[in-house]
Amino acid sequence: MTFPVCHDIRRKGHWTDASAQVVLSYEDRFLRRKMLEAGSLSFLVDLAQTTSLNQGDAFALDSGALIEVIAAPEALLEVKGDLLRLAWHIGNRHMPCQIEDDRLLIQRDHVITEMLRLLGAELREVTEPFTPEGGAYGHGRTHSHAH
Repeated sequence: MTFPVCHDIRRKGHWTDASAQVVLSYEDRFLRRKMLEAGSLSFLVDLAQTTSLNQGDAFALDSGALIEVIAAPEALLEVKGDLLRLAWHIGNRHMPCQIEDDRLLIQRDHVITEMLRLLGAELREVTEPFTPEGGAYGHGRTHSHAH
């Protein structure tokens, strides 16, 4: 059995008319070669290099179909308080972080949670899509705390 293959990614805003969607976690949106399913469609992702995908990007299949990437809801920690100070400490630990006007979102980690508590952060466990900031030059990704 042969499957459609994706060798190329279309970035958000540079495509229209997806034929299906695939829901992926933050970790699953970092891939090079992997079988994925979008509804009843199975397809092979076979990229030249490991690539970080964002909400709204699309897999361009060799059949011409586009499959939209949707960020999956994940177990996260909402961080409120002195956001500038807290963001510095999170970044200093190389934690992926979603930065919003009134809060930060990070992956749950007991060590980082305790550090943030000691720094006076207001913390709440939430389940939401995770779309953290890219790397230092606006793309790519940072390494998790576990590296």
